[in-house]
Amino acid sequence: MPKHEKLNYLELPARDLVATKTFFTNVFGWVFTDYGPEYTAFDDQGLEGGFYRADLVSRSDQGAALPVFYSADLEQTLAKVEAAGGTVIKPIFDFPGGRRFHFTEPSGNEFAVWSEPVAG
Repeated sequence: MPKHEKLNYLELPARDLVATKTFFTNVFGWVFTDYGPEYTAFDDQGLEGGFYRADLVSRSDQGAALPVFYSADLEQTLAKVEAAGGTVIKPIFDFPGGRRFHFTEPSGNEFAVWSEPVAG
C-alpha cells in the first residue's frame, strides 16, 4: 500500500519502449504492463514507475534525477548491463559510501549501480 507523502512512482522518457523493456527485463528481471503503444509500467522494484514514449532522455548532467540501483556484485551487474546493450558512461569508481558505475540504457536514460566498498 502506498505510504502517505513518500515517493511512490517514477516516470521516465523512452525513445524506444521495446528496447528499454527488453533491457530491463534481461538485466534486472522486470515485468512490464503496457498501457497502449506509448506507455509501459513496472512494479515491485522498490519503486513503481513507467516509461512514456518521448524523444527526451533523463541524464544527470542535464539536471535530471539519477535513479540508483543496489548490487551485491557490482562487476556481475556491470557485465549484465553491457551484455544487454547498455553503455557504461562512468566505469566503476570509489565514492565515500562504496563503489558505483553509471550507464545508459538503449533509450539513453542514465542510471547508476552502487555496492559497498571492497573489504581490504
